[in-house]
Amino acid sequence: MASRPRRLLRGDDTPLSASFLELFFDLAFVLALSQLARHLLHDLTVVGALRTALLLGAVWWIWVTTTWFADWYDPESQWVRWLLVGAALGSLLAGVAIPRALDGRGLLFAGAYVAVHVARGGVTAFALRGHPRQRRAVRILCWFSVSAVPWLVGGLLPEWRVPLWLIALAIDFTGPRLGWPTPRLGRTNRQELHLAGEHFAERYQQIMIIALGELVLVAGLSYAGTRLDLPQTAAFLLVFAAAVLIGLLYVTPAGQRLGPAIERGDPSRLGVVTGYLHLVMIAGLVVTAVGAELSIAHPTKASDLTAAVVILGGPLLFLLGRILFSLAIHRRLSWPRVAALVVLSGAAMVLRLPLLAVSAVASGVLLAVVVLDHAGIRSYHRAKNPD
Repeated sequence: MASRPRRLLRGDDTPLSASFLELFFDLAFVLALSQLARHLLHDLTVVGALRTALLLGAVWWIWVTTTWFADWYDPESQWVRWLLVGAALGSLLAGVAIPRALDGRGLLFAGAYVAVHVARGGVTAFALRGHPRQRRAVRILCWFSVSAVPWLVGGLLPEWRVPLWLIALAIDFTGPRLGWPTPRLGRTNRQELHLAGEHFAERYQQIMIIALGELVLVAGLSYAGTRLDLPQTAAFLLVFAAAVLIGLLYVTPAGQRLGPAIERGDPSRLGVVTGYLHLVMIAGLVVTAVGAELSIAHPTKASDLTAAVVILGGPLLFLLGRILFSLAIHRRLSWPRVAALVVLSGAAMVLRLPLLAVSAVASGVLLAVVVLDHAGIRSYHRAKNPD
């Protein structure tokens, strides 16, 4: 019979598919994405974008570390179930705080963030006492305990909040890449960082679907609030098309190869780097949602620099993350995607057309990339398997 600590860990016979509570946890991310889009919409400045990025980074890191946790531990364990429920609650509270996280609700945001990480680390370190994997849990707990100080102090001191939170987020982001080095415990080795590629890849696909769903939801609600005239209808259809095209660009082909790549590769590199790169893609979808709201609400309004950058910048950010994702998975560069970055960047600087036309440019560029990518994939397979 397995010992109590061993029963906490994910076994070889544990199903790799996401558990019900993992999917339930994802629902909390819906609120966070919606709040982040609203936060950016109400402050379409460079400073507003950077502040939104800071909050997105924190919320995203809750999701990433919870995904690692669910990958390492048995989802049928009572300890794991309650910690997943707690992570969902913490994510919801952080989402509630987002609109005023840099104002009057900073302590709620920071407290929810810290509570998720420290509680999870403390419980797993206690539950694994006497087991070799306890060292990994203690290392992670130590790093999150250190970053908790600037998080909580920043929550209490509004004038120091942004710089302190930037320091805290930098600590949290660099910890896993370095193996959470800790005095007397050393750093986590490759075996301790092992990730189940199939489970990990499935979870990333699921969160991308959640983010795309948020984009479609924003488009639908914005369209429902209009008179449903032809320009608004065209703008809504363009946003829907962009969501479909972004989904196609994600899954083909690197999105389908993430699992095997993680199994073959170094989890301290690929497992961590994919978390960073998905953050860029998720940020692109948040910006795309803001652009969707602008273009559907005012399709015939002439765009200014800000509106053009938002509408075209969302797809640009997604493509940037997707290009780097392909490089990380199979070290191949998609030149159509690189060309699309150039086109979108140039268009954002020079186009002063109605917002509907700017949205059409964004969707048109995405369509061109999908067509060229699929043509390239078919040519590659024909060359590899000639008749």
